[in-house]
Amino acid sequence: MAKRKRLTPANPVFLDPAPETKSALAPMRSAPIADVAREASATAVAEEMARTLSEARSQGRMVVTVPLEQIQLDYLVRDRIAVDDAEMQALKDSLRARGQQTPVELVDLGEGRYGLISGWRRCAALRDLFEASKDPKFAAVQGLLRQPEDAQEAYLAMVEENEIRVGLSYFERARIVAKSVEAGVFETDRAALQELFMSASRAKRSKIGSFLGVVRALDGVLRFPEALAERLGLALARGLGDDPDLAGRLRDSLALTKPETAEAELALIEAALQPAEPPAPVPPKTSPPSERAARPQVDVVSGIRLEQGADGALHLAGARVDDALKERLIDWLRDNY
Repeated sequence: MAKRKRLTPANPVFLDPAPETKSALAPMRSAPIADVAREASATAVAEEMARTLSEARSQGRMVVTVPLEQIQLDYLVRDRIAVDDAEMQALKDSLRARGQQTPVELVDLGEGRYGLISGWRRCAALRDLFEASKDPKFAAVQGLLRQPEDAQEAYLAMVEENEIRVGLSYFERARIVAKSVEAGVFETDRAALQELFMSASRAKRSKIGSFLGVVRALDGVLRFPEALAERLGLALARGLGDDPDLAGRLRDSLALTKPETAEAELALIEAALQPAEPPAPVPPKTSPPSERAARPQVDVVSGIRLEQGADGALHLAGARVDDALKERLIDWLRDNY
């Protein structure tokens, strides 16, 4: 039987191709024109992507993250006057658990500054959470950049956002009308009402217009103006129009009593609107019948009558009895008695 020969591993040196073979097997370099075309295509794609992102950002279609310290919260006069503590706490709890779900609306003011159009409560809640926890996730807000053509459009965006999300009281609606006119955004109350509440009915705009008198008379004086209901507010507006002194009396009463609750303030307003009771008529001052009967009367001269009381007192009465007569009578008595 033939003896088998043991095989040994091949020497790796023998397996490497010769230098000239390596050169022959190397991949061929692509033509320069192909490299130029590929680079140009990549550049075009990058530029198109950058342009698309820039347009999306400027047109408010892309959410941006902005540090709270770069946002000017008072860019517009806010229409919301008071914030319900329970609602604010619920918003904080949601932000803490799930993060910010709805972006705010911002306008780019340049130099790294942004003006807040809508979303004041979300910014305020994030600020409070950051101050309490120092957690950096609460130090910035997500927002959409808007480009309002003018201040009128910015105010309209703010009002519409609050009308849709939480609604405004009639006092708050009238207040933003008054403030926008004061700021020169609109020339007249009518123009502001038509623009800011264009989707409201004519009756609703009329009620807002009625509240303007209340705002201009008592803004900054009422402690709970958002609690002023439609019916009482309209009655107050009529009262202020009918009685020019009512605003002053109300301001004095509010400053004196300083109501601690909305109910107490509303009760004070209702009391001020109640018609004053006429004073009770004062009966004429007359003597008792017995005393009048006991007074003999003597007509001294025309216009002067002398009466004698039961106790012997003498009384002068009549049209000519005046201070001059009294002085002359005193002088006569002094000279003769």
